[in-house]
Amino acid sequence: MATPSNQSHVQRFAQRSARRFARQSAQLARTAGLAATVAVLAGCTSMPLPPWVPGSSPRPAPVAVSPAGAATASAVVTQPSGVLVTPVPVPGVPPAVAAPLAPPYSAAVAARFPAPPVAYSTPGLQRERAGFTSQPEIRSWLREQAAAALRSPGTRAAVVSIGRSQRGEEIEALILTRGAGTDPTSVLATARPTVLMVGQQHGNEPAGSEALLVVARELSQGLLRHLLDNINVVIVARANPDGAEAGQRLTASGQDMSLDHLLLNTPETRALAQLTRDYRPAVVVDAQEYAAVGRFLDKFGALPRHDALLQYATAANLPEFLTKASEEWYRRPLLSALKMQNLSTEWYHTISDDPADKKVAMGGTSADAIRNVGGLRNAVSFVVQTRGVGIGRLDLQRRVHAQVTAMSSVLASTAQRTSELAQLLPYIDKEVSAMSCTGEAVVEAQPTPAQYALVMLDPVTGADKTVTVDWDSSLALRKVKARTRPCGYLLTEASTTAVERLRLQGVQVQRVAEPGAMLGDRYRELSRRQSPRRDTGTEAAGARPVTLIEVVLSRGLVDVARGGYYVPLNQPLGNLVVAALEPDSPSSFFANALLTDLASTVRVMAPPSIRIEELP
Repeated sequence: MATPSNQSHVQRFAQRSARRFARQSAQLARTAGLAATVAVLAGCTSMPLPPWVPGSSPRPAPVAVSPAGAATASAVVTQPSGVLVTPVPVPGVPPAVAAPLAPPYSAAVAARFPAPPVAYSTPGLQRERAGFTSQPEIRSWLREQAAAALRSPGTRAAVVSIGRSQRGEEIEALILTRGAGTDPTSVLATARPTVLMVGQQHGNEPAGSEALLVVARELSQGLLRHLLDNINVVIVARANPDGAEAGQRLTASGQDMSLDHLLLNTPETRALAQLTRDYRPAVVVDAQEYAAVGRFLDKFGALPRHDALLQYATAANLPEFLTKASEEWYRRPLLSALKMQNLSTEWYHTISDDPADKKVAMGGTSADAIRNVGGLRNAVSFVVQTRGVGIGRLDLQRRVHAQVTAMSSVLASTAQRTSELAQLLPYIDKEVSAMSCTGEAVVEAQPTPAQYALVMLDPVTGADKTVTVDWDSSLALRKVKARTRPCGYLLTEASTTAVERLRLQGVQVQRVAEPGAMLGDRYRELSRRQSPRRDTGTEAAGARPVTLIEVVLSRGLVDVARGGYYVPLNQPLGNLVVAALEPDSPSSFFANALLTDLASTVRVMAPPSIRIEELP
């Protein structure tokens, strides 16, 4: 809550002119820090923002761990850590016996990753089991948690089908809320932030899925239940069931669904997009894993060291204060929670397949990962990657422990920041909407080259080995291409697929009801080339190279036919629309052949005066 002094400060700024506000807020953002900047912004909107104290992050939640096999709740042991867990046995799950996979590194390296202080229990975590939790077991588990949650007074829970995979496997979400119901309308009516947590977009990354089963139980009948007083939670434990069944990264069609959250070419990502559109999460968590061996050893003679790689959204055009909320309200508590569990962390990073290329890239800037698309939807969005690809079930309990720790921290931070989020996120929605017809739109941005001291492990001794690497930093983006932000985009009547995908994202699209003319910019293509992605590597087989297009614009009156589509930018998802419809944006519909005719898109440079109707 704002103090009287903060409120008077806000009111004084509210009386300033818009031009003076813009000049002063820019200066404050550079010199006075986040608290002063947010106070200035609060004075220029009818919805005041809370005072923001940099570094005042919520403390990690204390841990209460019930030892496996404990007969009564009195056996609970409290430990100073950031995880809340009640391990339980899973009856009726027969163990599958298989020879354990030998570690692909020395015993000294293996000793750096001891078992965690708690043993988790899901179907896939049973001792001596060869595989992970199966799809039928996930369905059964989620239903058990929903039934258990309903036994708590005031709690509503349901397992809902959100779509089917390419092989027809049902993809389901567990909805947990203290609202009147679990349908989107009832959940939104709670006015509480919703957290969406997604696991196993890559079928060969099981730790996130297993961890989400643990978190689902803790929310429904365990030690995280109290958080539902302040938040709603939506859990998709396994987003790629076909890949999980085959033990492969990609979907059944060989696509990397984790890079398809703008184009929505796969049924799996379309299911997640519709779920996101309907429930409008304020926070999104993508649980993944990264390769524990491989290219780092080949290039640097060292092994990855960290239990968890973390990163929030880093795409072009992200609202500045969304990034600051991600850092101060979420990432810092995440680091504290993981550190308290003796789990090491680093920024998400990767390297290319080229043996001669030793540059290390942070998670990318393209508007295609759920993390970046989530940011363009004005949600706090994180990827959490634990070390696990290529080592089977090795260190599985530790990998799940890292994911559960991170997820618990995000949930606790959201529950503690409900009032701040309730003020900040609507402000950001208004800010993005107000940028229509004015300001600048970044069409393409690149990370900033730097050097970075990356701590890895000596493959023989297991000791820390610090290597100074060339580093592409996604925290500071370089504008490669930018232009005046239009009022909206005009699409031809034939652009039905693009319109369908935009509407799946929740973008407002209108229909031209009468012929007329608009002032607009047409595009003409000058050149195109293919470029490999720098933010992915061997694990991302199936990821398409980036198509880089050069265009020239020409302005004039554009004849508009009845039946075409108008996509306005005066809406909260305006930045997502820019990424999709500027044809030379690397993730755009045109660069990726969702729109095949460059003439089908026109930048509308003045508010349209012809009659436009809402689509049903």
